[in-house]
Amino acid sequence: MGATGTQFWPGSIATCHRWFGPGGPRGASDGEDVYLITAVNHCAPPDNKPSRQEQLNCLPYLERLLAHAPRKVVVCLGKIAWDGAFRAFRNLNWWAQARPHFGHGQQVELSRGQRCIGCYHPSQQNTFTGKLTVPMLDQVFQTAKACLE
Repeated sequence: MGATGTQFWPGSIATCHRWFGPGGPRGASDGEDVYLITAVNHCAPPDNKPSRQEQLNCLPYLERLLAHAPRKVVVCLGKIAWDGAFRAFRNLNWWAQARPHFGHGQQVELSRGQRCIGCYHPSQQNTFTGKLTVPMLDQVFQTAKACLE
């Protein structure tokens, strides 16, 4: 899940396909969705920095999506996605504690046994500067895939 729907680094989609298959979200033998890509906010605000109100306006959509299509693993691409996901988790009663600190590779087990994993946002700014590299992204998706097995 990303923050605002801004342009992702092409390597992020290739990495997702490498770990979960290029055939799209249906990859499990039993027909269940293996992954779903969505955004916490479905608009691109000025400077790609959504206001608190913009984030709260989009929260009910994320909550409905999570409630109707729960996943075993949620990968949050960036701090905005992490914060938004934990707001939704709290409202869905999947998390009752203070929001954990965001960090690349940070893992948190939710109340229903799901796992949430933090990842630096795969923006061009983060990838061109080396803050996020292909091996770092691979590590996050390798962890996510291991949680599904």
